[in-house]
Amino acid sequence: MIENSTHVRPPSDGSQTGVQRSVAKVRADSVTKRYVRGSPSVASRLLPWRPGRDRPTVTAVDDVSLTVNRGEIVGLAGPSGSGKSTLLELLAGLDRPDRGAITVAGTDLASLSERELVRHRLTRVGFVFQDFRLLEAYTARTNVAIPLVELGVARARRRARAAELLERVGLADRTDHRPGQLSGGERQRVAIARALAAEPELLIADEPTGELDSDAGRRVLDELERVATDRAVLVASHDRETLAIADRVVRLRDGARVDGGGPD
Repeated sequence: MIENSTHVRPPSDGSQTGVQRSVAKVRADSVTKRYVRGSPSVASRLLPWRPGRDRPTVTAVDDVSLTVNRGEIVGLAGPSGSGKSTLLELLAGLDRPDRGAITVAGTDLASLSERELVRHRLTRVGFVFQDFRLLEAYTARTNVAIPLVELGVARARRRARAAELLERVGLADRTDHRPGQLSGGERQRVAIARALAAEPELLIADEPTGELDSDAGRRVLDELERVATDRAVLVASHDRETLAIADRVVRLRDGARVDGGGPD
Protein backbone atom coordinates (compact mmCIF):
# COMPACT_ATOMS: atom_id res chain seq x y z
CA MET A 1 0.00 0.00 0.00
CA ILE A 2 1.29 3.45 -0.93
CA GLU A 3 -0.17 6.15 1.28
CA ASN A 4 -0.52 9.78 0.17
CA SER A 5 0.86 9.20 -3.31
CA THR A 6 -0.42 8.54 -6.79
CA HIS A 7 0.63 5.45 -8.72
CA VAL A 8 -0.61 5.55 -12.32
CA ARG A 9 -0.57 2.23 -14.15
CA PRO A 10 0.21 2.08 -17.87
CA PRO A 11 -2.68 1.40 -20.28
CA SER A 12 -3.61 -2.24 -20.81
CA ASP A 13 -3.78 -3.99 -24.17
CA GLY A 14 -7.40 -5.08 -23.73
CA SER A 15 -9.64 -4.53 -26.72
CA GLN A 16 -12.23 -1.76 -26.78
CA THR A 17 -15.94 -1.91 -27.52
CA GLY A 18 -16.10 1.30 -29.52
CA VAL A 19 -17.57 3.27 -26.60
CA GLN A 20 -16.07 6.75 -26.57
CA ARG A 21 -14.20 7.29 -23.29
CA SER A 22 -12.70 10.38 -21.71
CA VAL A 23 -9.99 10.41 -19.05
CA ALA A 24 -11.54 8.79 -16.01
CA LYS A 25 -11.50 10.91 -12.89
CA VAL A 26 -13.97 10.85 -10.03
CA ARG A 27 -14.27 13.72 -7.59
CA ALA A 28 -16.44 14.27 -4.52
CA ASP A 29 -16.47 17.71 -2.94
CA SER A 30 -17.89 18.14 0.59
CA VAL A 31 -20.51 15.43 0.05
CA THR A 32 -23.10 14.90 2.77
CA LYS A 33 -25.99 12.42 2.90
CA ARG A 34 -28.55 12.30 5.73
CA TYR A 35 -31.46 9.98 6.42
CA VAL A 36 -34.49 10.24 8.67
CA ARG A 37 -35.24 7.27 10.89
CA GLY A 38 -38.52 5.52 10.08
CA SER A 39 -41.55 5.14 12.32
CA PRO A 40 -41.40 2.77 15.35
CA SER A 41 -43.13 0.03 13.34
CA VAL A 42 -40.31 0.10 10.82
CA ALA A 43 -37.58 1.32 13.15
CA SER A 44 -34.76 -0.07 11.04
CA ARG A 45 -35.91 1.78 7.92
CA LEU A 46 -34.10 4.93 6.88
CA LEU A 47 -35.88 7.53 4.76
CA PRO A 48 -34.28 10.36 2.74
CA TRP A 49 -33.77 13.47 4.83
CA ARG A 50 -35.57 16.67 3.85
CA PRO A 51 -35.06 20.12 5.39
CA GLY A 52 -37.60 21.18 7.98
CA ARG A 53 -38.43 17.73 9.33
CA ASP A 54 -38.26 17.55 13.09
CA ARG A 55 -37.33 13.87 13.27
CA PRO A 56 -34.18 12.00 14.34
CA THR A 57 -31.62 11.92 11.55
CA VAL A 58 -28.57 9.85 10.70
CA THR A 59 -25.70 11.45 8.81
CA ALA A 60 -24.44 8.54 6.74
CA VAL A 61 -21.82 10.59 4.86
CA ASP A 62 -20.52 13.77 6.47
CA ASP A 63 -18.68 16.39 4.39
CA VAL A 64 -16.48 13.88 2.53
CA SER A 65 -14.14 14.93 -0.27
CA LEU A 66 -11.97 12.62 -2.37
CA THR A 67 -10.57 12.11 -5.85
CA VAL A 68 -9.90 8.90 -7.77
CA ASN A 69 -7.81 9.20 -10.93
CA ARG A 70 -7.55 7.01 -13.99
CA GLY A 71 -5.07 4.19 -13.43
CA GLU A 72 -5.40 4.43 -9.65
CA ILE A 73 -6.91 2.15 -7.00
CA VAL A 74 -8.25 3.94 -3.94
CA GLY A 75 -9.22 1.89 -0.91
CA LEU A 76 -12.17 2.80 1.28
CA ALA A 77 -11.84 1.55 4.86
CA GLY A 78 -13.87 1.83 8.02
CA PRO A 79 -15.98 -0.19 10.46
CA SER A 80 -19.55 -1.27 9.75
CA GLY A 81 -21.81 1.77 9.77
CA SER A 82 -18.99 4.16 8.83
CA GLY A 83 -20.67 5.24 5.58
CA LYS A 84 -18.67 3.20 3.05
CA SER A 85 -21.64 1.69 1.23
CA THR A 86 -23.57 4.97 1.17
CA LEU A 87 -20.55 6.79 -0.28
CA LEU A 88 -20.16 4.12 -2.96
CA GLU A 89 -23.84 4.48 -3.90
CA LEU A 90 -23.45 8.25 -4.19
CA LEU A 91 -20.34 7.97 -6.36
CA ALA A 92 -22.08 5.41 -8.58
CA GLY A 93 -25.10 7.66 -9.07
CA LEU A 94 -27.43 5.24 -7.27
CA ASP A 95 -28.41 8.00 -4.85
CA ARG A 96 -28.01 11.78 -4.72
CA PRO A 97 -26.22 13.72 -1.96
CA ASP A 98 -28.05 16.31 0.15
CA ARG A 99 -25.07 18.64 -0.11
CA GLY A 100 -21.85 18.76 -2.10
CA ALA A 101 -20.93 17.80 -5.66
CA ILE A 102 -19.87 14.60 -7.43
CA THR A 103 -18.28 14.65 -10.87
CA VAL A 104 -17.32 11.67 -13.06
CA ALA A 105 -15.16 12.38 -16.11
CA GLY A 106 -16.09 16.04 -15.89
CA THR A 107 -19.85 15.47 -15.62
CA ASP A 108 -21.61 16.84 -12.54
CA LEU A 109 -24.05 14.09 -11.54
CA ALA A 110 -26.46 16.71 -10.16
CA SER A 111 -26.98 17.96 -13.72
CA LEU A 112 -28.29 14.58 -14.90
CA SER A 113 -31.95 13.59 -15.01
CA GLU A 114 -32.99 10.21 -13.59
CA ARG A 115 -33.00 8.78 -17.10
CA GLU A 116 -29.53 10.17 -17.78
CA LEU A 117 -28.32 8.73 -14.48
CA VAL A 118 -29.46 5.27 -15.57
CA ARG A 119 -27.39 5.55 -18.74
CA HIS A 120 -24.48 6.95 -16.72
CA ARG A 121 -24.52 3.86 -14.51
CA LEU A 122 -24.70 1.56 -17.53
CA THR A 123 -21.86 3.17 -19.48
CA ARG A 124 -19.53 4.81 -16.97
CA VAL A 125 -19.77 2.77 -13.77
CA GLY A 126 -19.13 -0.91 -13.14
CA PHE A 127 -20.15 -2.38 -9.78
CA VAL A 128 -18.74 -5.56 -8.19
CA PHE A 129 -20.73 -6.77 -5.18
CA GLN A 130 -19.67 -8.97 -2.28
CA ASP A 131 -22.47 -11.45 -3.03
CA PHE A 132 -21.84 -11.49 -6.82
CA ARG A 133 -25.50 -10.81 -7.80
CA LEU A 134 -25.43 -13.11 -10.80
CA LEU A 135 -28.63 -14.46 -12.32
CA GLU A 136 -28.67 -18.15 -11.45
CA ALA A 137 -30.76 -19.22 -14.46
CA TYR A 138 -28.28 -17.86 -16.99
CA THR A 139 -24.81 -18.84 -18.14
CA ALA A 140 -21.67 -16.88 -17.33
CA ARG A 141 -21.65 -15.44 -20.85
CA THR A 142 -25.26 -14.25 -20.60
CA ASN A 143 -24.63 -12.70 -17.17
CA VAL A 144 -21.65 -10.76 -18.52
CA ALA A 145 -23.65 -9.56 -21.53
CA ILE A 146 -26.61 -8.18 -19.53
CA PRO A 147 -25.37 -4.52 -19.45
CA LEU A 148 -24.94 -4.67 -23.23
CA VAL A 149 -28.53 -5.88 -23.65
CA GLU A 150 -29.67 -2.77 -21.77
CA LEU A 151 -27.54 -0.63 -24.11
CA GLY A 152 -29.05 -2.19 -27.22
CA VAL A 153 -25.86 -3.85 -28.45
CA ALA A 154 -26.51 -6.47 -31.15
CA ARG A 155 -26.64 -10.08 -29.95
CA ALA A 156 -23.61 -11.31 -31.90
CA ARG A 157 -21.49 -8.41 -30.70
CA ARG A 158 -22.45 -8.75 -27.05
CA ARG A 159 -21.84 -12.53 -27.10
CA ALA A 160 -18.39 -11.93 -28.57
CA ARG A 161 -17.66 -9.21 -26.02
CA ALA A 162 -18.76 -11.44 -23.13
CA ALA A 163 -16.61 -14.33 -24.36
CA GLU A 164 -13.64 -11.98 -24.71
CA LEU A 165 -14.04 -10.69 -21.15
CA LEU A 166 -14.42 -14.15 -19.68
CA GLU A 167 -11.21 -15.14 -21.42
CA ARG A 168 -9.47 -12.07 -19.95
CA VAL A 169 -10.47 -13.11 -16.42
CA GLY A 170 -9.34 -16.70 -16.99
CA LEU A 171 -12.75 -18.29 -17.51
CA ALA A 172 -12.75 -19.10 -21.23
CA ASP A 173 -13.71 -22.69 -20.38
CA ARG A 174 -16.64 -21.59 -18.18
CA THR A 175 -18.68 -19.49 -20.60
CA ASP A 176 -21.60 -21.91 -20.69
CA HIS A 177 -21.58 -22.70 -16.96
CA ARG A 178 -24.28 -21.32 -14.69
CA PRO A 179 -23.36 -19.67 -11.35
CA GLY A 180 -24.27 -22.79 -9.38
CA GLN A 181 -21.62 -24.70 -11.34
CA LEU A 182 -18.87 -22.21 -10.47
CA SER A 183 -16.74 -21.70 -7.36
CA GLY A 184 -17.02 -18.49 -5.36
CA GLY A 185 -13.86 -17.08 -6.90
CA GLU A 186 -15.05 -17.93 -10.40
CA ARG A 187 -18.40 -16.26 -9.75
CA GLN A 188 -16.66 -13.11 -8.58
CA ARG A 189 -14.52 -13.05 -11.71
CA VAL A 190 -17.69 -13.38 -13.79
CA ALA A 191 -19.02 -10.39 -11.84
CA ILE A 192 -15.85 -8.42 -12.65
CA ALA A 193 -16.22 -9.30 -16.34
CA ARG A 194 -19.84 -8.12 -16.25
CA ALA A 195 -18.79 -4.86 -14.58
CA LEU A 196 -16.33 -4.25 -17.44
CA ALA A 197 -18.75 -5.05 -20.27
CA ALA A 198 -19.35 -1.43 -21.31
CA GLU A 199 -15.75 -0.31 -20.60
CA PRO A 200 -16.70 1.83 -17.58
CA GLU A 201 -14.54 4.70 -16.46
CA LEU A 202 -15.13 3.90 -12.79
CA LEU A 203 -15.08 0.42 -11.27
CA ILE A 204 -16.49 0.13 -7.74
CA ALA A 205 -15.89 -3.04 -5.71
CA ASP A 206 -17.75 -3.39 -2.41
CA GLU A 207 -16.09 -6.05 -0.21
CA PRO A 208 -15.10 -8.05 -3.33
CA THR A 209 -13.33 -10.81 -1.37
CA GLY A 210 -15.70 -10.92 1.61
CA GLU A 211 -17.16 -14.33 0.73
CA LEU A 212 -14.02 -15.93 -0.74
CA ASP A 213 -11.23 -18.08 0.67
CA SER A 214 -7.70 -16.67 0.58
CA ASP A 215 -6.65 -18.28 -2.73
CA ALA A 216 -9.80 -17.21 -4.58
CA GLY A 217 -9.56 -13.77 -3.01
CA ARG A 218 -6.00 -13.37 -4.23
CA ARG A 219 -7.02 -14.14 -7.81
CA VAL A 220 -9.80 -11.56 -7.62
CA LEU A 221 -7.40 -8.93 -6.25
CA ASP A 222 -4.91 -9.71 -9.03
CA GLU A 223 -7.69 -9.14 -11.56
CA LEU A 224 -8.69 -5.82 -9.97
CA GLU A 225 -5.09 -4.65 -10.15
CA ARG A 226 -4.89 -5.63 -13.80
CA VAL A 227 -8.08 -3.86 -14.87
CA ALA A 228 -7.07 -0.69 -13.00
CA THR A 229 -4.57 0.15 -15.73
CA ASP A 230 -7.06 2.24 -17.70
CA ARG A 231 -9.84 3.22 -15.32
CA ALA A 232 -10.42 4.55 -11.81
CA VAL A 233 -11.03 1.82 -9.22
CA LEU A 234 -12.55 2.27 -5.77
CA VAL A 235 -12.45 -0.72 -3.40
CA ALA A 236 -14.28 -0.79 -0.06
CA SER A 237 -13.18 -3.44 2.42
CA HIS A 238 -12.45 -4.39 6.02
CA ASP A 239 -9.74 -6.76 4.84
CA ARG A 240 -6.11 -5.67 5.18
CA GLU A 241 -4.91 -7.77 2.23
CA THR A 242 -7.59 -6.29 -0.02
CA LEU A 243 -6.69 -2.74 0.98
CA ALA A 244 -3.02 -3.51 0.35
CA ILE A 245 -3.58 -3.34 -3.43
CA ALA A 246 -4.66 0.31 -3.10
CA ASP A 247 -2.44 3.23 -4.01
CA ARG A 248 -4.17 5.29 -1.30
CA VAL A 249 -6.63 4.45 1.47
CA VAL A 250 -9.46 6.76 2.54
CA ARG A 251 -10.67 5.98 6.06
CA LEU A 252 -14.18 6.70 7.32
CA ARG A 253 -15.74 6.71 10.77
CA ASP A 254 -19.29 7.85 11.53
CA GLY A 255 -19.58 9.06 7.95
CA ALA A 256 -16.55 11.37 8.02
CA ARG A 257 -12.97 11.04 6.82
CA VAL A 258 -10.55 10.36 9.66
CA ASP A 259 -7.33 10.02 7.65
CA GLY A 260 -6.86 13.78 7.48
CA GLY A 261 -7.28 13.95 3.73
CA GLY A 262 -9.32 16.07 1.36
CA PRO A 263 -9.47 15.99 -2.44
CA ASP A 264 -6.16 14.42 -3.49
